[in-house]
Amino acid sequence: MVKTGLVWFRNDLRIHDQISLMKAVKNNESVIALYCFDPRHFQNDCFGFKKTGKYRAQFLRETVNNLQEELRKLHITLFVHFEKPELIIPKYTELYKVTTIYLQKEWTSEEMTVFENVKQSVASEICFEESFDQFLYHPDDIPMSFDAIPHVYTVFRKKCEKYVSVRSMSTSSQMPKKNYVSNTTKVPTLQELGFNEFTLDTRTAFPFKGGETHGLERIQTYFWDTKKLSYYKKTRNGLIGKEYSSKLSAWLANGSLSPRKIYHEVQKYESKIAKNESTYWLIFELIWRDFFKYISLKHGNDIFKLEGILHKNYNWEQNTKKINQWIHGETSEPFVNANMLELKHTGWMSNRGRQNVASYFAKNMELDWRIGAAYFESLLMDYDVHSNYGNWMYISGVGNDPRNRKFNIKLQAERYDTNHKFQNLWLQTSLF
Repeated sequence: MVKTGLVWFRNDLRIHDQISLMKAVKNNESVIALYCFDPRHFQNDCFGFKKTGKYRAQFLRETVNNLQEELRKLHITLFVHFEKPELIIPKYTELYKVTTIYLQKEWTSEEMTVFENVKQSVASEICFEESFDQFLYHPDDIPMSFDAIPHVYTVFRKKCEKYVSVRSMSTSSQMPKKNYVSNTTKVPTLQELGFNEFTLDTRTAFPFKGGETHGLERIQTYFWDTKKLSYYKKTRNGLIGKEYSSKLSAWLANGSLSPRKIYHEVQKYESKIAKNESTYWLIFELIWRDFFKYISLKHGNDIFKLEGILHKNYNWEQNTKKINQWIHGETSEPFVNANMLELKHTGWMSNRGRQNVASYFAKNMELDWRIGAAYFESLLMDYDVHSNYGNWMYISGVGNDPRNRKFNIKLQAERYDTNHKFQNLWLQTSLF
């Protein structure tokens, strides 16, 4: 009997630097892979938003299609289903006599619930091999326990930069072609996921497709072809066009790019092209991403609670009229409106825009920040649970900002959209 391992893909949708895949290939004669479009991810949340909106759904479809193609080159079949994992995985473990399931370790509540459901649904003798695989600095390497993660980012960053090395990347080889399993499953259509087909808005700053191949192409373009990386810190607060920032976050969010891949590519760029404040700043942002993941490891479900990790009480409102004004770009602040319309029509918003609209929602409108976070979860192509809720807490005064800042929206607009080009791009009513 051929020894078969199953790789259960979730937010690690790549073949490069993929630890679960590497372990499965190393320890089995045959490997199959599985991805489930979980119907729960396409239902409405408690605030009435679809948990995964059409933009991220399309990006995810493209990503899984690409993963299926790349795995085929390794003689590994990716089975794809629009069904709950706990209903599908037992069928494959039984059919192929799977002894071990390999997966990326998750810890937030919804993912843990699904994991426990799967464990209960398969035979008791099946082993689960979980791996932390979404970090720049591996949890086993950081110089502190999860309970001792600092409250302030700068403290965390300096400790990690001083004491931790980024691990080298893992590699996976081809499986024997004779053990390749045929496959007739396909990625569900947008309609099957509950959406209508749509055309990409020509004004978008994110005209990219999902999938590892396109993520690697973006690194090639932004780093090596245009050398925009050398100017990243100067341009990263831009608002219009695809070149003001790296735009790598969407591929990072669903794991079609590894943070270690980006780090080592920056290191190579610094040795061959130039090392400056901009090249460092991209790493700086990757460490921020790690920080929010460690904050959620430390605080658990507190990151989803109204009081946040500080357990602070404010007089938050859930005013439907004000929420809809914010969503549809109908507030008294044109800069907020322009950014919200960009999000509504493209599934993308700049970092500068996100900070301003979140601050306005929580600090000016005094609305329940979790509603804003849930809307971002639905709309943003680069939604990442840890960064999304970490940033919303930070901006709203219940997270990791030691100064509890409030953005002056008008000054921000004057500084970052001096000639009103961005606002004009999105506020011209003739375009709608």
